Amino acid sequence: MIDEAVAALDAGKPVVLPTDTVYGLCADPANEAAARAVYTLKGRQARQPTALIARDVDSLVELIPELHGPVEDELRALLPGPFTLVVPNPARRFPWLAGERPDTIGVRVPELHGPSVEVLARVGAVLATSANLAGGPDPRRLEDVPDEIRAGCGALVDGGELPGTPSTVLDLTGPAPRVIREGALPADEALARALAATGRSRQ
Repeated sequence: MIDEAVAALDAGKPVVLPTDTVYGLCADPANEAAARAVYTLKGRQARQPTALIARDVDSLVELIPELHGPVEDELRALLPGPFTLVVPNPARRFPWLAGERPDTIGVRVPELHGPSVEVLARVGAVLATSANLAGGPDPRRLEDVPDEIRAGCGALVDGGELPGTPSTVLDLTGPAPRVIREGALPADEALARALAATGRSRQ
């Protein structure tokens, strides 16, 4: 299962992986064609952003060196955890993940257990969006992933039943953290953690 997932990612094929929140539709983040295949499978428009998931903050900084400095400190204070953090992307890396804001990018380091830990340990990072059709329910179990997505993937990794609520999205690019989407953490709790981690004031 793990070998199949790694081989599929290396070959530019989408895979389904369990995260700490929901099942994710994933691919090689450096492969634009693989990203487009994910969007097509999901029925997602390319103008919508897609997260970069890494095994740890070191891997994120290796992929986006511009994160060195204060932003890296904020990432280390909040991750791993049930967040997608929107951070500056001044070099406009991975533009096919950034949607309509190419100078930003969403990043995650989930609190993983089970087979996805080894997959990420071997590939370093993946792009990921929830493994549902656009607008559909977030998949808590592998069998909740729609048949058309399963059929279009190079590998499916079963991690059992997951919490089923997607990550909370926080934007760290402004003068104060801002909750874009409430998810696994309530907005108030997420914002409190972000303010404590960043040392910024609520605007």
